[in-house]
Amino acid sequence: MDFEFSPAENAFAEEVERFLDAHATPDVADVTRENMAQIVDTPARRGFMKKLAERGWLGMTWPKQYGGQEKQGVYEYILNEALARRGAPQIGKGVGIIGKTLIRHGSEKLKREFLPKIIAGEIEFAVGYSEPQAGSDAANMQLRAERDGEGWRLDGQKIWTTSAHFADWYWVGARTDPAAPKHDGISLFLIPMDHPGLTVQAMPTIGDERTNSVFFDKVWVHDDYRVGQLGAGFKYISEALDLERFTMFTFSPIEQRLEELVDHVRTAKRDGEPLRRDPRVRQRIAELATQCEVARVLGLRFVAASMRGGKPPTVEASEYKLYATQLSQRVANALLDLAGAGAQLRVHTAEAPLRGRPEMSYRYSVIDTIGGGASEIQKNIIARRKLGLPKNF
Repeated sequence: MDFEFSPAENAFAEEVERFLDAHATPDVADVTRENMAQIVDTPARRGFMKKLAERGWLGMTWPKQYGGQEKQGVYEYILNEALARRGAPQIGKGVGIIGKTLIRHGSEKLKREFLPKIIAGEIEFAVGYSEPQAGSDAANMQLRAERDGEGWRLDGQKIWTTSAHFADWYWVGARTDPAAPKHDGISLFLIPMDHPGLTVQAMPTIGDERTNSVFFDKVWVHDDYRVGQLGAGFKYISEALDLERFTMFTFSPIEQRLEELVDHVRTAKRDGEPLRRDPRVRQRIAELATQCEVARVLGLRFVAASMRGGKPPTVEASEYKLYATQLSQRVANALLDLAGAGAQLRVHTAEAPLRGRPEMSYRYSVIDTIGGGASEIQKNIIARRKLGLPKNF
């Protein structure tokens, strides 16, 4: 495949950069938040997303009948990577996960209600799959949804719901048929986050960001807000996770951190000698630069596979997510090692090297290897679906 962008794609990339030069202000864009920079959790960030919407950049790949432009996925890739490189909020959950799933499987009512708000940048979502006993094994979720008149009554708990404290709606999986095999008894629902039966409890993370537990106490939702076929929720979740593994773990921040490290090595000294002359340092930088190119190409392979149509490419998503997030850890380790003792100072400490990013990157990169399916899960997917190995090998 051709890994070079076309003249039209390069022109779009330049247009995006000009837009970011004008609008990616410090209250919107902050690379030191690492991967959490993607979320739209402040009024300023919501305003920024509406500016993207005004330019027609949200839902570019959607069908025209739903407000999209039917552009190829590479345009969405170019936009999201440019946003991530600046530490700006990204198109993420609303456009990529909820929107695309509703287009494929949602009722006309749900499409009419949610798609225009998503594409206008007017609504934010939280995603509820994980539970205390169902983390990487999402099919083991036990949140109960029992039939109650024209709707469903939900009781139980979700965990690791990062956006629950600011989102407008909850995209949540629940078990509607406890007697069915665990992959077949799950359905998807949309629930307003201000529902009186929902309780959101903060959970601080090692990355200095907030995620949440969410408790359901007799939360009633009309059947109109069930997404797609009854009991088909896990299939929809699996499709959406393929998108999440790519769109939520962008490559450009990894490359940007490596570039900062290279700039540091150019001028730093250790024991009075320029760090750049140390052959071991040069070898380590060269290895990381080579691995960054591998991650970039894996991402472009996913984009190319997505453009073939049909379901999101599962294997390519897992290959990219596994390699990119583990590379992120290797870059973080190098930042901490090569910046010296000062690398242990907290982010934004005045005297810290590289603005204190090494210690923050080191802590946060652990989260990336877990979110969207832990590295072990990605290895299992690759083993079974690409290598043809048995499930219990």
